[in-house]
Amino acid sequence: MSDYKVFGGIRSRAMRVIWIMEELGLDYELIAAAPRSPEVRALNPTGKVPVLVDDGTAIPDSVAIMTYLADKHGAMTHAPGTLNRARQDAFTQLVVDEIDAILWTAARHSFILPEDQRVPAVKESLRWEFAVNQETVAGRMDADGPFVLGEQITLADILLSHCIGWARNAKFEVTNARLLDHDAMMKARPAFKAAVAKGS
Repeated sequence: MSDYKVFGGIRSRAMRVIWIMEELGLDYELIAAAPRSPEVRALNPTGKVPVLVDDGTAIPDSVAIMTYLADKHGAMTHAPGTLNRARQDAFTQLVVDEIDAILWTAARHSFILPEDQRVPAVKESLRWEFAVNQETVAGRMDADGPFVLGEQITLADILLSHCIGWARNAKFEVTNARLLDHDAMMKARPAFKAAVAKGS
């Protein structure tokens, strides 16, 4: 029996969780449940994926799950209570606020909200904001790299790379060279390729 169950698929924010689990070498069962499906709503009333089930407890939200797994297994993270962890958490929240939130809003007005509640025109404003914010995010990355905080890979690297892939799929232009180079490096990792293979 697998140690963990992950509800969701690689074409959602569950990909972040699948990816970090591959990086950590964890045993897990992937349950390809759709957002708002009955099995997901039974675990998370919002109907959003991913949901991680560990020892009978359901944990929603991709960033919360990644943080939990990284802390529990002592990898892909800086230690809690350190300045490096504070930097990691600050960068993680920066990506959530400045990139993930924009892409999620665009998705809501494309296919998630009821059709009569969508405002397609908002996406042009979101594209403008994304163009500005990608420069802000890149400017906060460690200048020497190769990872966002320097020499140690963390869950923040997975979050950023997943968002860059999401942006491209959503036709949001990624122009910053630092973000593009980082994304190419991350997508070449064996754990990313193993995560993608889970969806095939």
